[in-house]
Amino acid sequence: MQLHTQEWGTGDRVAVLVHGIMSDHRTWRRVGPALAARGYRVIAVDLRGHGASPRGPYSDELFADDLVETLPAGVEVALGHSLGAMALSLAAERLRPRRAVYSDPAWTLGNTERPMDPALFVEFKRATHQMIRGFNPRWEEADVQIEMATIEAWDPDTALALSGSDLRERIPERPVVPSLVQVAGEGFLFTEADKERVAARGFEVRTVEGAGHTIHRDDFDGFMKSLDGWI
Repeated sequence: MQLHTQEWGTGDRVAVLVHGIMSDHRTWRRVGPALAARGYRVIAVDLRGHGASPRGPYSDELFADDLVETLPAGVEVALGHSLGAMALSLAAERLRPRRAVYSDPAWTLGNTERPMDPALFVEFKRATHQMIRGFNPRWEEADVQIEMATIEAWDPDTALALSGSDLRERIPERPVVPSLVQVAGEGFLFTEADKERVAARGFEVRTVEGAGHTIHRDDFDGFMKSLDGWI
């Protein structure tokens, strides 16, 4: 499936951005221009079922296949967040970016007593401004407004399709290209043991302390600083 894309910049180096569930390219409103200012041509996708891209069927493998069909291979850096990071990791062997960054990837639900069913995200389809602000007190108002708009455009069947998936088994055995894993210090996905396991498999792991799951919205400066040496 050909995905809808948004571009910033006209540089010779190419960076690609892949958003998480319920979101779309608009989540990168600060990251895209920041990378363009560093000389990149930046391409951000809307995953299937999100934003202006076509709808289903849905599966993690299909999300990955769409990236391969839509994005150029061999780009300078590919960066994915959450669901987008999981899809990117499944596509990395075929896309072969020079470097990959996985921002709080949906590879594990290690900090929870009970695995979280992705179907719970369906409840967010009715999220109010107050609810989004309550879950994300550090976001700028523009990000709250964008989240409301992206949820409105999002097909909740994407979450239902992932329901029951064993996300713990999505931690790659090894990085196929040099790869950074950003971990949210206040996130819910990674325990210290998870971070150690990911590092032991050959990924560089950096924690952005104090940031929640959507690091680039919770702490933009911390997000960009953690990319030192990777962009």
